[in-house]
Amino acid sequence: MIVSYRFLNPYTFQSGVTVSNRVVVPPMTESMSFSDGAVTTDELHYFRIHSRGVGMYITPVANVNALGKGFEGELSVADDHCIPDLARVAQQIHANGTKAVLQIFSAGRMTNSAILRGQQPVSASAVAALRPDAETPRALTDAEVRATIADFGAATRRAIKAGFDGVELHGANTYLLQQFFSPHSNRRTDDWGGTLEKRMAFPLAVIAAAQAAIHEDAQNPFLLGYRFSPEEIEKPGIRIEDTLQLLAKLDTLNLDYLHMSMGNAWRTSLNNHNDPEPLLNKVLVVTHQTPLISVGGIETPEQADKVMAAGATFVALGRENLREPNWVQKVSNHTETTIRYKLAVTDLEELGIPESFFRYLANMERHGANIGFEPSLAKASEDEALNVIFN
Repeated sequence: MIVSYRFLNPYTFQSGVTVSNRVVVPPMTESMSFSDGAVTTDELHYFRIHSRGVGMYITPVANVNALGKGFEGELSVADDHCIPDLARVAQQIHANGTKAVLQIFSAGRMTNSAILRGQQPVSASAVAALRPDAETPRALTDAEVRATIADFGAATRRAIKAGFDGVELHGANTYLLQQFFSPHSNRRTDDWGGTLEKRMAFPLAVIAAAQAAIHEDAQNPFLLGYRFSPEEIEKPGIRIEDTLQLLAKLDTLNLDYLHMSMGNAWRTSLNNHNDPEPLLNKVLVVTHQTPLISVGGIETPEQADKVMAAGATFVALGRENLREPNWVQKVSNHTETTIRYKLAVTDLEELGIPESFFRYLANMERHGANIGFEPSLAKASEDEALNVIFN
């Protein structure tokens, strides 16, 4: 029996951008850029392969200023000199008929002075992250907060000039936008912190700066999305009740979409273990006007369709896209039985995964990220696998 899946239908955003289907590739770190944030040939090759078939491809994150760099191998949109390279990224994605979205951020305290070439990390307040070897950041001054907001606006303008179809503001995964919203990292008593409303002020100002750039510079429909993490485990930290208030506000701002960052699309609360309701359901209650991208452990067409049946507008395939960039085509052609759900040694060249990226994935697998290595690859040591693949 041939099944008709919801996620294969096209969609037109409120801004006027139309995507061919509701499948999205979320931003995934691959650490393939040069040290200055310039794109590499390997990276362009990877983008070309992995943007096939999907409606929208969101790039790995790009830093909006020098102090925003979070890790080596990260893209940059911090200067006009980045525009030609970013244009090459957009071109590779567009070659597949896919819409290209640039994710932009500042890492805030989630970096270190080595990555920042001797500079101290910055954040909302001088509070270190609760992780091994975390450095204590310095608090941004009011003038620096406003300059950072302007940097997000400038990054949006560069994305427009580079030919992207949109930008996604990275307000998730403990980075700077989330740090201002979090009561753990934001202990300020000025206009940028204190009450829940004041902790919202920075992300709301960044959204306004990006919207102003789009209004002034975009000649064609251009997307603006916002990614968020629903909870933190820190004490004090963001709880789902806080996030629902933020989302209720964001739902009034004419954003094109919200993007919920979770490792499992059906995850329940990290803090209230007595509440069995998936966080996805709670979020959908307060996001009446804004489309939602759901991500987290979605691999099969049936799982994707279940998420859409719950009310999500889009499904994002992260690790599964890494293993199977032809997922949409195989579903469309009713050849689902040929979809790959494991990463094999023999597939890495076809998948455009170079040695540097494989080392990164192997490290993640060792730390429990469940990339989905095929058994022979999972059992091999990193050097053994590299010897087979790249020699």
